[in-house]
Amino acid sequence: MSAARPTRVRPAAVAGAFYPAEPGELRAAVERSFGGAHPGEPGVPAPKALVVPHAGYPYSGPVAASAYLRLAAGRGTIRRVVLIGPSHRVAFRGVAVSSADVFRTPLGDIPVDDESRRLALATPAAVLDDQPHALEHSLEVQLPFLQTVLDGGGSDSDGPDGFSVLPLVTGACRDDEVAEVLDAVWGGPETVVVVSTDLSHYHRYADAVELDRRTAGAIVAGQVDGIDDRDACGASGLRGLLVAAGERQMPAELLDLRNSGDTAGDRERVVGYGAFAFT
Repeated sequence: MSAARPTRVRPAAVAGAFYPAEPGELRAAVERSFGGAHPGEPGVPAPKALVVPHAGYPYSGPVAASAYLRLAAGRGTIRRVVLIGPSHRVAFRGVAVSSADVFRTPLGDIPVDDESRRLALATPAAVLDDQPHALEHSLEVQLPFLQTVLDGGGSDSDGPDGFSVLPLVTGACRDDEVAEVLDAVWGGPETVVVVSTDLSHYHRYADAVELDRRTAGAIVAGQVDGIDDRDACGASGLRGLLVAAGERQMPAELLDLRNSGDTAGDRERVVGYGAFAFT
């Protein structure tokens, strides 16, 4: 009888940098983010997809929390999160799928959904590649928020009532390739898609406000061609979601639009953050 295969863990890579590494401090940081969020209307159904930023919590945490507040309505329903963000450190072609069994944060382990992984890998653009995932923060910073707002988000998240994730990192790829991967794993009400992206980078405050308003308008209008690579660091994932949502006539709603000059930085060189829901 062969021994069981060891669990493959993608450990937390940016704990202590983008967010606190100590569990109690991390929970407090997440709560502070929710305290600074824009509250949504009560009784609104959980979204099918979200767009959220991915900077350090003092900077983009309140904007991300404005989106994650909307998931509360799906706490008992959502069991799978398709999480897609850009590669900041590794250049490659396609959409990288992790081989890990779990993604670890200071709040516990989140299992990777193997069925969704197989479906994603059946699409032409998807590749099994752990290197882009190893140090990538755009996905990791979302996990503690998900562990807070969804059932089974702590150390017991591998239980029958917990949620799983499909982490995807985009390299150089076309919008339709991303949309094809999303189509394959779209699922039903048990699945939510989360696209991780910041908006404009390193402009003066007034210029960034104008640029990000224009980008937000394109997202809400579903204008794929209205979003340039310079408008959002996760532009390929964002445009791929717009293609997939457009095929389903699914509108986007702007939840929050701020930048680092509004949250925790100066106003000379700011980074833009937006939160959107597709319902």
